[in-house]
Amino acid sequence: MPGPVKGGVLMLANNLDRGWSGLRVDRMLSRATGCRTFVVNDADAAGMAEMKFGAGKGKNGTVVLVTLGTGIGSSLFISGLLVPNTELGQFELRGKRAELRASAAIRKQRKLSWGKWAARLQEYFDMVELLLWPDLIIVGGGVSRRADRFIPKLRLRARIIPARLKNEAGLIGAALHAAGEARR
Repeated sequence: MPGPVKGGVLMLANNLDRGWSGLRVDRMLSRATGCRTFVVNDADAAGMAEMKFGAGKGKNGTVVLVTLGTGIGSSLFISGLLVPNTELGQFELRGKRAELRASAAIRKQRKLSWGKWAARLQEYFDMVELLLWPDLIIVGGGVSRRADRFIPKLRLRARIIPARLKNEAGLIGAALHAAGEARR
């Protein structure tokens, strides 16, 4: 789910119809499908997949995965453990939510060159580093296929690399989450 999820409830739906906020999505989907369902934040799912199979595999310390798409999603891992529901696209940059300045959708919408977009991303990642001091930043989402266009333009303390699983990480992570929940 795009946004934080607690106990099957979508807490915030910035990039969906606002009517989704506060919905008990797991129960709604279970009723509609007749199947047991589980929900997880989309960036958390992508992060789980990257940590198990992708760019974060075997990495310890503080790892942040940032998805750049319609908005900015994030997942945070400390010593391999997920800190769920981080919403690092929601903090303020220049008077706006960060995702309204630096998402991939904004790059397209504003017709920003890769260099101009990278400058916005630099501000964003500077703030992420200031807040979390990550050892590794993994960039996911569809735009990760074009990481060679913007990652080399960024100057960060942390190592920053593209997601290995690209845009499929969220699906793989959702399957991991469902398998884990079903075993409980």
